This record gives sequence, structure tokens and C-alpha cells, in this order.
Amino acid sequence: MTQNNLLTQVSNCVICEPQLPLGARPVVQFNPSARILIAGQAPGLKVHKTGIPFDDASGQRLRQWLGLDKDDFYDATKIAILPMGFCYPGKGKSGDLPPRKECAPTWRAELLAALPNIKLTIVLGKYAQAYHLPHTKHLPLTELVKSWREYWPAILPLPHPSPRNNIWLAKNPWFERDVVPKLCDAVQSILNREDG
Repeated sequence: MTQNNLLTQVSNCVICEPQLPLGARPVVQFNPSARILIAGQAPGLKVHKTGIPFDDASGQRLRQWLGLDKDDFYDATKIAILPMGFCYPGKGKSGDLPPRKECAPTWRAELLAALPNIKLTIVLGKYAQAYHLPHTKHLPLTELVKSWREYWPAILPLPHPSPRNNIWLAKNPWFERDVVPKLCDAVQSILNREDG
């Protein structure tokens, strides 16, 4: 299947629409040339409304961690963004509901296979962790992120950049001191190699 056909099929997907409170609106960023993959959870309400991935406070912090401006972040030839669930799942008791379970089995393997140039996969949150690092799904977030060197430089597990994680970031200052600079350097190196 060609890239355009695949993107069209994903964009028109309604497989779990009956379970979605606001209907289906898949939000992805995809181009086979991408060198960095961001594997997140699922779009939030604001992203559902705009159709732009990470168009919220989480995205602002994530771009800071990556050392990227909006132009580079939203350049699909550089950055692919494939959440575990492509549509807003709705609100739960303590934040958004988990990504719908239908999405990843339906689309993920085919989309990942169509990204042959990925040099770094950034894994955000426990659902992406369970898929991309299945042998670590029993690990608490802090332990997983502390062991980041074990997966580096191909994969980097991160805490979710949501403001909900401000307390975690305050309790774990080593993350922004030790991990974020390495991430920024790697991102620049990967994208510069592409540009060169």
C-alpha cells in the first residue's frame, strides 16, 4: 500500500467510533522520510478539536525537551507522531480514558513498517511502553526512565510531558539535568545528518 493510501485509510478510520464520545478524528503525523518517532498515548480534547498533534501544554514541554521549534516538530519528513490510539478516547475519573484497544492492532505494525528511516523512538506513557518495550511493562515509570541508557540510542522512554507530571519532574531533577540534554543533542544530530 502506498503512503498516501495508508494515510487516507488511517484518516478515514471509524473502527471504534461508536465508543468515542466526540466521534472519530484520527490525529497522526506520518511520512516515510521521518527520522524520529514519537509514540504517545492518545489525543487529548484540545488536540481533537484542532486536529494538530501535541497542540497543547504537553506539546510545548515536549518540544522543549527535544530542542525543536514548531516548524521542525511539525515537519512530517523529520518527525512522525503515532499515538497508541489515534482518536480522543474521552474523559475518565482521573484524566483521559486509555487509548482505544482497536487502534494499535489495526494500524500500528503497518505504519511502523512504512517508516524505514527511524533512528530514535521516543516512548511516552505506559501504553506506548507496553507496546514498544513489552519486557518492561511491569516496571514503574521512574525505574524505566532511570534505566534509559539500556535502550539508548534507539529508544528513549520518557515521562509524559503533561503538566500532570510536574510533581514527578520536581521529585526527579536528574531527568531534566541528565536525560534532556542527551535527547536534545541526539535529535539535532539525527536531523542534521538528514539535512546534510
